Amino acid sequence: MSRKLALAEGETARTACARAVLRTAVDEKTGELLPPRVLAERVGWVAGLVSGMAGALLAEHWNTSDVDLLASGEDAGGRKLPSNAWMALRRLGWTTAAPAGVTVNDRIVRMAQEQAGRTLRAAKWRADLTAGVLATWPADPAKRTGEEWDAVRVAVPDGQFLPSTVITSRTRQASAFHRQHGRLPVDVFELESAPRTARMLLLSACDRQQATLARGDEPGRALLRLQLPTRPDPHSYRDWTWVACPVTLPPTIPANALLHLHLPTLRIHQGQVRADLAYTHAVVKAQRTGHSVALGVDWGLNTLLSAGAARLHDNGRITALGSGGMLRAAGVLAKQHRLRRLSELLHAKTDQHQRLMTGNEQHPLAARHQLLTDEIRHISTRRSNLNHSLAWSAARWAVDQAIAAGASVIYVEDLRSMEARGMGRTINTRLSQQVRGQILDRIRHLAAEVAIAVVTVPARNTSRHCPHCLVPLRHRKAPDRPTTPGWKWAICRSCGYQGDRDAGAWKRIAARGLTHQAKTIVDRTTSTMVIRTVVDTLEATAVITPTTKKTSRDRSKTGPTRPRSTRPAPRRRRAPSPTGPCGPAGKRPEGHAHTGRMRLPRAAHRHQGVTTISTPFPKLSAPLEQGRPHPGRHRPRGAARGAGFHLHAHATPPRWAQPIPDTTSDMGSLG
Repeated sequence: MSRKLALAEGETARTACARAVLRTAVDEKTGELLPPRVLAERVGWVAGLVSGMAGALLAEHWNTSDVDLLASGEDAGGRKLPSNAWMALRRLGWTTAAPAGVTVNDRIVRMAQEQAGRTLRAAKWRADLTAGVLATWPADPAKRTGEEWDAVRVAVPDGQFLPSTVITSRTRQASAFHRQHGRLPVDVFELESAPRTARMLLLSACDRQQATLARGDEPGRALLRLQLPTRPDPHSYRDWTWVACPVTLPPTIPANALLHLHLPTLRIHQGQVRADLAYTHAVVKAQRTGHSVALGVDWGLNTLLSAGAARLHDNGRITALGSGGMLRAAGVLAKQHRLRRLSELLHAKTDQHQRLMTGNEQHPLAARHQLLTDEIRHISTRRSNLNHSLAWSAARWAVDQAIAAGASVIYVEDLRSMEARGMGRTINTRLSQQVRGQILDRIRHLAAEVAIAVVTVPARNTSRHCPHCLVPLRHRKAPDRPTTPGWKWAICRSCGYQGDRDAGAWKRIAARGLTHQAKTIVDRTTSTMVIRTVVDTLEATAVITPTTKKTSRDRSKTGPTRPRSTRPAPRRRRAPSPTGPCGPAGKRPEGHAHTGRMRLPRAAHRHQGVTTISTPFPKLSAPLEQGRPHPGRHRPRGAARGAGFHLHAHATPPRWAQPIPDTTSDMGSLG
């Protein structure tokens, strides 16, 4: 169904993926309607065959010489290998076969070779990275010196721009192998066993003799036809029949991409057949330079994201457009932290059970060990789903802020090398649980649809220097506690600026990106836009000019100040509303009737402001008992009791130029 995409001037082709579900199918040979359970069973038979053949192929060629040969791009005769993995493996003579007594066509073997070839090609980067780390092994693996860091960056591919956390994680992995075996591993293939192969069908490696995809008769519909077996061990080609599966296309697929759908990837998830539909459509190409309005995005601690827009004027002056906004997900991260602690506890129990069982499958603890293993898998799935929802929500919020401000670029600080250390156990854990990589990938995905460039900038001194004069800031606990050392509130002794630490950071990021936009390059390996270094001459001009509002009104004090009432307005009306035209009775006063039903707890206090207010802890007359929390510490009640995602993620809504009904930027609608 895929055709060549015609592009206009200034457009580029964009390939994305959408998820669909195959709910029913029809066996074309018998005309039988296949329910979802039978369809998932038949697809699972094919996925099992493909996974077994791909796993055998991986185990056979999981070594340094074969991976290097495949990654070289040339065969033994010096000819260039094809880009398709299954064709490259056949050129090298790496074949596989179905189990004895099972009959499959050549397209099933292609899918197994494609899956194994992609995995082997991806292992090349890990092999080179591990080889560079082992070749420059430090004297103290826990802490490298400056010379040792320079040596390892020279040894690994593209080590100059590689995050230090990647090298550190490989060092820890090799150190664990050394503690267990008393020596360092030879290569990554001794350090890691062959990976497990997923149970999925890569239909992109097939032709029309195995699968076809055509546009349906109705808008938003497509028809997938593929051959599936009628039994788990087909003995002949008569055991394979054509099955027609109608597909309802997700609404995220644009109308101009219906003619450019690609064969999907099928996989089984919770008894359903899911199809990952790839499609190609034309979008306006994002520009690297020439930006006048930019959105700066800062990663925070309590606030997951802080963002605001800045404008670059013709005279080189940079001003902030508004006060920005914040996305706070403290309750969601608290729930993530609770699941992490539970997972660690279960892992400790399963490790103790393994030590007691000593490999005996008939041990009385075997059943409980299997139960805990299943529970660990379930908790891991919950954590993955929570991270997935949080990443999409944060990305949608950031892109909405850029669209509302009219920005053509989003500048995000590059924190790939940031390690959570030295800030206390709570803050370190909170930083480690944040899904920055996933959020950044989803921001790029959503921004590409609206021609907004996403550029990463160096994170040096974005929170340390004043956005107005570049003088080092003094950080305090809160604005009403200016003498208490802290990290949240920033005060400048030179120009008098003070504000939230994260608010000053996004201003610095936006100003740095606008002044360094001529230094934006496209990374060759990831095809992402990035600013590598900070130029001092350009950095000196990356300041936000404060805007002062002038008024002609004379505000001089000529008389006594008028007293103002400090009594807040009541939440409940004291009298019912007047009688309406539809009935004799008036409306019920504001409030909730006491029906005895327990309500979900509120996420936080009533006023969701973005300014920092200190929360002093009351002094205790007696020491606390062990394990009992401080009574003055804020505890997200919904996260502790499982109230839900939407009650504990608060975001500043985008300030649209015109009222546009849109709920995607509201974190509450994504619960």
